[in-house]
Amino acid sequence: MMHDCTQLNEERGLSQLPVIVGMGGVNPAGRTSGHQGYRRTVLDALPQEEQARTLLGLAAMMRLARCQDDGSWRDANGQSLDEADIVERFHQHVLDHTLIRRIEDPRFTTDGIPANRQARLDIEAPLVFRIRRRQLPDSLPETWQVHEIDRRQVEVTVPPGHLDVMLPERRMAQVRAAGQLPQGFDPSRFYRSVHHPRGLSMTVFGASDCLGQSGLSWEELRERLDPDAIAVYAGNSIGQLDDEGWGGLLKSFVAGQRATSKQMPLGYGQMPADFLNAYVLGSVGATGAVQGACASFLYNLRQGVEDIANGRRRVVMVGTSDAPVTPEIIEGFRAMGALADDDSLKALDALTLLTDADYQRACRPFARNCGFTIAEASQFLMLMDDELALELGARILGSVPAVYTNADGWKRSISAPGIGNYLTLSKAVSLANQILGPDALRQRTFLHAHGTSTPKNRVTESHVLDRVAHAYGIDDWPVVAIKAFVGHSQGSAGGDQLVSALGSFAYGLLPGIPTLDAVADDVHDERLRFFSTPLSFQADAAFINAKGFGGNNATGLVLSPEATERLLTKRHDSAALERWKARQAVTLERATDYETHADKGHFQAVYRFGEGVLEGPELDVRADRIDIPGYGQPVSLSVDNPFGSIND
Repeated sequence: MMHDCTQLNEERGLSQLPVIVGMGGVNPAGRTSGHQGYRRTVLDALPQEEQARTLLGLAAMMRLARCQDDGSWRDANGQSLDEADIVERFHQHVLDHTLIRRIEDPRFTTDGIPANRQARLDIEAPLVFRIRRRQLPDSLPETWQVHEIDRRQVEVTVPPGHLDVMLPERRMAQVRAAGQLPQGFDPSRFYRSVHHPRGLSMTVFGASDCLGQSGLSWEELRERLDPDAIAVYAGNSIGQLDDEGWGGLLKSFVAGQRATSKQMPLGYGQMPADFLNAYVLGSVGATGAVQGACASFLYNLRQGVEDIANGRRRVVMVGTSDAPVTPEIIEGFRAMGALADDDSLKALDALTLLTDADYQRACRPFARNCGFTIAEASQFLMLMDDELALELGARILGSVPAVYTNADGWKRSISAPGIGNYLTLSKAVSLANQILGPDALRQRTFLHAHGTSTPKNRVTESHVLDRVAHAYGIDDWPVVAIKAFVGHSQGSAGGDQLVSALGSFAYGLLPGIPTLDAVADDVHDERLRFFSTPLSFQADAAFINAKGFGGNNATGLVLSPEATERLLTKRHDSAALERWKARQAVTLERATDYETHADKGHFQAVYRFGEGVLEGPELDVRADRIDIPGYGQPVSLSVDNPFGSIND
């Protein structure tokens, strides 16, 4: 019996195993569900049928072709096409307008970035100008003389002297490469988005994609679980800083614009979790967002993993959504010297002019490089304890036994390297050694490096990886650096790495580093294996590594579906696994149906604004439980007390 297996695990002192039962999101490679984004990164190594499927799905996502209700396809002009025509016609366009590329926002190309320049005018004769009354400053300089022309216009006379002004200008972008979502894809189109920051629209899409891919019914889960058995941990690294969020709020005064009522609340870094609870899942369980710079995804994942392992929660949605491709954020990182700007890229390859192909090669982990390439992404996972996953017949994509985090300790500067990553990776490898055994550790695991493409990272991270490999007797350890394809999505970077690892488990291919012409001379690679084209590799586990700004280090251990099933066999009896496999038929059918529709560009975001709203008076509050209308199970008030009683 399942209950007996769980009781036996408790007697052995075993924790619940956090298994991955759903994944969803979007990044510059494409959609996460169905491994579409992963397939884009190993495209040339896939069978022809899988290549065509990938290109067709991306063409639909980019609105180059549209599948009609009767199953026929048409292009944007209404011309009828078959699937083979679409793949042939749009093949190169899909390749050119996914992954890292020249920023397609016209502000970064021909128009220039709108800006103002401070100036002082020396006025030799009185300056006279006409202006609308409402455009006058609230507080006028004492020397200005204002004459009314009519109800709308006034004439202003400024006497000779000094006048401080802001002169509008257009500044040409110094950074023109970024990892952008596939051209033509707008996540806000799939639900009633009203001035939502891009990161929150990506959150709604990513979480909806995760639910669809899981093949599970969220309503059925809510019916059978105590609402407190569900949690959401989601956020990002720097909040929503585009014009609809804090970006527009902070520059509103100087830009002569009004702040809106939405910019302040929608800018918060935990808002992805808030949106999921309020509009996607309707969850009243635990919630939060852990910010850890570039390691934020893994920090949130750790929270969910520990909740499940310790029995505090049974289902957890974790993830991040970052949309930092804005002029101000890019300028901030450029001023730090962290980004691969145009001048640095030219100097790196002795070029006088950068082509589109050069921008596509901007990110070069562990090669001669000059800075990272910023990107946007949204990645979400649904975690579940192994007992519940077996009971439901969930589709198990892998498992996450643990995520480790450590700080750097004393530092020369907040951006300088430190020692924390040696600790996180070593702990993760030690756990893998205990779960899988030394032979599997050395022969059937690989590394998903942080791999930012900065000169400092290539030295410091490679030293961490190489030293740990030496400590555990690992030779020729494969290293994947997915940022070469999708760029650095800040807090979501670990999510990009993890879903890529799940793709490698499914297809047996590790993405190469296509921008790696040669490993840089200062990279420590005695025990590491770097490669530029996809590598055939059957893995039991992957290590997801993150070295975040400020000393936020994290490493997660992710087991493959096959290794997870072997571990489940040890934890549960064979009959339980047979029943699980039988129950999977319905789940897989739902998941396949969702992916088939998504490959045709048919997305339906879950967004339930104003549905089932409760404010308190509707609750039935008792001493042992709280009954909530619309939720199948009550919230139990039988809380654990590990501290004893003062009345004993």
